[in-house]
Amino acid sequence: MYKRRQFIKTLSAGSLACFLPWHSLFAGNGNNRSIGLQLYTIRDQMEKDVEGTLKSVSGIGYNWLEAAGYRDGKLYNMKPAGFTAFINQLGMKLISSHVSLMDENIDEAIEAHIEAGSKYIIIPYLSQSERQSIDDYKRLAEKLNRMGEKTGKTGIRIGYHNHDFEFEQMDGQRGMDVLMDETDPGLVTFEIDLFWVLYAGINPLEYMEQHPGRFELWHLKDMNNREDKDFTEVGNGIIDFEMIFKAAEKSGMKYFFVEQDMCQRPPMESIRISYDNLKKMNL
Repeated sequence: MYKRRQFIKTLSAGSLACFLPWHSLFAGNGNNRSIGLQLYTIRDQMEKDVEGTLKSVSGIGYNWLEAAGYRDGKLYNMKPAGFTAFINQLGMKLISSHVSLMDENIDEAIEAHIEAGSKYIIIPYLSQSERQSIDDYKRLAEKLNRMGEKTGKTGIRIGYHNHDFEFEQMDGQRGMDVLMDETDPGLVTFEIDLFWVLYAGINPLEYMEQHPGRFELWHLKDMNNREDKDFTEVGNGIIDFEMIFKAAEKSGMKYFFVEQDMCQRPPMESIRISYDNLKKMNL
């Protein structure tokens, strides 16, 4: 299990030396720091009361949002422009949106996100049937490149969000490595989930060093100090985010989002804890 001291010990001095300090988003007083939220964390609350939940999110202080509620041309059953107008009134911006590759009309999804003003469309997950072989990952890379060509002229970036399974060995290769190697950096970016990279036994600093500039989006959640390595709030676990953020600039990171797949507390309480802890960190 990764413990904080073990994680730091694995970092080579050389791997840190090449990373530049992160300044562009966090300059100045920590109270001015922008912090994002992936709305999947509070999916049940969004299902029941979209507007009330978003007002609460704004009240906590989040100002970047990543959606997880696209369906049939709408975001959380709202017209895309209407959704964006509402969150803008609350002082928040839609940065990104998770959209499944299984969506029947990807062209409709792209048009909806152009209307919403989203900067990114991220493929969030591959089902078991979609990742049976290395060839599946090669086909995915081709599809991501095609999608990136289509959206590139609109200002939207296509990306892929990892879990742990992409790092499993298949025929002597890893799916994540195939995606990194066979996608065009000018067309496709990646959303690195730091928890899942660590869960897979990979050092995220070393992996980002191997692929500079490829990770424009980050997901933050913490790992508890138990044998199950379960999710916990950012700052309440064993992941050293202050160390990892030294890689932010070289990794290409532009935005980051709190995302906790499952919460042991009420989700709204969990996102408040993560927000407060991030504000206290020296990032």
